[in-house]
Amino acid sequence: MNKRNTQQRRHSIINLLNQQGEVSVEELSLRFETSEVTIRKDLATLEKTGLLLRRYGGAVAVPDEVTQQFSAKIAPNKLAIAKTAAALIKDHNRIIIDSGSTTTGIVQQLNGLRGLVVMTNSLQLANAIHELENEPTLLMTGGTWDPHSESFQGQVAEQVLRSYNFDQLFIGADGLDLERGTTTFNELTGLSKVMAEMSREVVVLLESSKIGRRIPNLELPWSEINVLVTDDHISAEALQTITDQGVKVLLAPYVA
Repeated sequence: MNKRNTQQRRHSIINLLNQQGEVSVEELSLRFETSEVTIRKDLATLEKTGLLLRRYGGAVAVPDEVTQQFSAKIAPNKLAIAKTAAALIKDHNRIIIDSGSTTTGIVQQLNGLRGLVVMTNSLQLANAIHELENEPTLLMTGGTWDPHSESFQGQVAEQVLRSYNFDQLFIGADGLDLERGTTTFNELTGLSKVMAEMSREVVVLLESSKIGRRIPNLELPWSEINVLVTDDHISAEALQTITDQGVKVLLAPYVA
């Protein structure tokens, strides 16, 4: 069976699972007129991407407390920043998209690109990437679920990332300290550092209103940041300070 049919079947399995809450291998084998071995391979692949949980004889939907439907509206200004950042992505790029409300907007811009490999630590993003018509190769970090960031973190995730190399990392931040770099409320910064280490280009997405926030936890120092994408409400002083750090700044039009 070709790749298109395989993807269509797996998409149908997820839709059925969302309707019923659980499915059995036997039921799916009969429905799709294929072997139970093939169905088990489908379920194993879908579990690796965080789209379901396998159980004996079948699978169940991921609990609501672990994932939410990828339907939350993205603020217009964040979406404008995401669109500007996504313009940096080329066909066949290998990219990481970190969890976050601004980085979420990048996924909507990927459909016109071919041959992408996309790694993420977010179940929401994984679900959205899985729905794309251009079917990029989807990789998940796995690891320990962190409810604060709604993403996978920890040593397992870091080890998985170190097995690959990437062209670009797209990452947000809670704040930007003009003296130090990006800052975060989350104390789990290890994975962000590994993401940056394994990427040729690090692209930070940040609203201008967050520039100057002096949050205690340093995430990425200036030395690890290549590009900052923000809105054009950034002050001239802040813009000069950032470019003096050797960071390229891209400005999206501010959208209220």
